[in-house]
Amino acid sequence: MREALSSSKWVPKTIAISGVTDPYQPLERQFQLTRGCLEVLAEFRNPVFVITKNYLVTRDIDILVELAQHRAVAVFLSITTLDEDLTGTLEPRTSRPQRRLAAIAALSRAGIPVGVMVAPVIPGLNDHEIPRILLAAQKAGAQYAGYILLRLPYGVAEMFEDWLSRNCPERKKRVLNRIRSMRGGKLSDSRFKSRMRGEGVFAEQVAKLFAVSCTKANIAGRSPSLSTASFRRAGGAQLSLFSGAP
Repeated sequence: MREALSSSKWVPKTIAISGVTDPYQPLERQFQLTRGCLEVLAEFRNPVFVITKNYLVTRDIDILVELAQHRAVAVFLSITTLDEDLTGTLEPRTSRPQRRLAAIAALSRAGIPVGVMVAPVIPGLNDHEIPRILLAAQKAGAQYAGYILLRLPYGVAEMFEDWLSRNCPERKKRVLNRIRSMRGGKLSDSRFKSRMRGEGVFAEQVAKLFAVSCTKANIAGRSPSLSTASFRRAGGAQLSLFSGAP
């Protein structure tokens, strides 16, 4: 990462850690790969969004505070449900809901822009919790909110169907049918404009519920705008005004 950011070809832009897999999995305590990446980003003052389901993110508050001083960071805690039992079966190696809310509170107290991501929204299983999650997150200190509808690409579909059979057999048919109704008859949709929000009547209902819930909770249904203005190369040289950076 340091090599890439040092290159004259690098145009400063916001990096997301991570929209694919959680950057604060249990092994992060030992390997500290995420912390190492954040240290490099802070060195260059390159903006970063951090998305996680784990309280371990609070370990790196010292680095996040440094980035926040340059409007170069925002952290989103992903909360799928406030049900402790459901969390235990659906996301067994993640922090429990109250720990995630505690992480939001800790980040907020430190002056770090923090939000909540209701993700994934699983129709027929946790979509009704959106208002409660947003209200709890706002009370903890979240300033921003977002959501992502569940999609089931490749082998994930088989794994999730098996999970439903074992844990929610009475809801399985309804949940899968709702997902298909939002994904053009399929369980997944890779199209950029619809993969996060879905389409159809049920997707519109979720979008409206989220918008109304944001208003009631007095929380912004968007992400904060980060800045590349303070980006600097190794050695402290600031990016040229005419570099073409946003």
